[in-house]
Amino acid sequence: MSNNRIPYGRQDINEDDIAAVVAALKSDFLTQGPEVPRFEQAVSQYCGAAHAVAVNSATSALHIACLALGLKAGDLLWTTPITFVASANCARYCGADVDFVDIDPVTSNLSPAALSKKLETAKKAGRLPKILVAVHLSGEPCDMQKLAALCAEYDVKIIEDASHAIGGRYGAGSIGNCAHSAITIFSFHPVKIVTSAEGGMAVTNDLELAEAMRLLRSHGITRDPAKMLNVPHGPWYYEQLILGFNYRMTDIQAALGTSQMTRLDQFMRRRHELADRYDELLADFPVVTPHRNKENYSGLHLYVIRVPDRAGKPGRDDVFARLQAAGIGVNLHYMPVHLQPYYRDHGQGNKSFPEAEAYYREAITLPLYPGLSDADQDRVVAALDAALA
Repeated sequence: MSNNRIPYGRQDINEDDIAAVVAALKSDFLTQGPEVPRFEQAVSQYCGAAHAVAVNSATSALHIACLALGLKAGDLLWTTPITFVASANCARYCGADVDFVDIDPVTSNLSPAALSKKLETAKKAGRLPKILVAVHLSGEPCDMQKLAALCAEYDVKIIEDASHAIGGRYGAGSIGNCAHSAITIFSFHPVKIVTSAEGGMAVTNDLELAEAMRLLRSHGITRDPAKMLNVPHGPWYYEQLILGFNYRMTDIQAALGTSQMTRLDQFMRRRHELADRYDELLADFPVVTPHRNKENYSGLHLYVIRVPDRAGKPGRDDVFARLQAAGIGVNLHYMPVHLQPYYRDHGQGNKSFPEAEAYYREAITLPLYPGLSDADQDRVVAALDAALA
């Protein structure tokens, strides 16, 4: 990297990836060709899901997933406060309201105990959510069995926001098999586990949901005579059935994504090697390292430590600044969504989620990506040691 700076995340592109993109550029199709369904098949087969719908971003995937599940004005969506804003914004795009469920202090994921209490209270108030967006923060799977049981009891649909988690497993099943959810969302942004330069995907086992999302991603237009309201006038004929969007992925992006999928397991192995090494190197440091449930297999998109307050010692803010000054491109994932000005102005201004706020005061994301060398990781650890002193 320029100036010898170590970023918190970085794509891993090889010659096969470049060749796949060049082949797509030289083909007859740059947008709506064979590469998109090929990418969809690669992801659905890997995850064990029946259907996959590729789009131009995970945010778009969240939006059409909400619409396919019937979210509308007057409805309510719940999610975790510790996530990227898109996990909440998808509800606002549909005209629905948003509320949050506090996190578990150990896993940093949405707390099943907090969800149980909030659902009970919401039922008494007659204001239950229609959808819960369960975010696998940093790639560590949520307790989907508990979340699914609670949501089934209250007739709440689940979307898994697995933007950090492709390649991970919940128990024996791959994240994305939708065993405990209606729809799962993946992201292919460059810093994610695999990339299509930019892009997202929704996977599901429900054919009707898949068809609805395919219609929504492309203007609400169909060319399938079986779905048309009128008799086709000719081979050129198409019909707009609903108000949709231009959320389509290009063949160029899909070609890169398909090539990347062939190395997903390799990426995962290296991420776990690096995380295990961090765990060992930081064992005696005054920080809290990420929790990983041994019954699962984390996607390990991020390695987030927590720096608790210590009397007379540097706090999180000072440690963060010192690491940045040492050329370590640390980051913070994430600021609590309910504290964002937009959400403070939309009903969250007087609410407190103490575990999420405690996490925010302490969290630092350390560099983690397949191309991170052991030597660079040693440099990160040495810089952290100095910053904590």
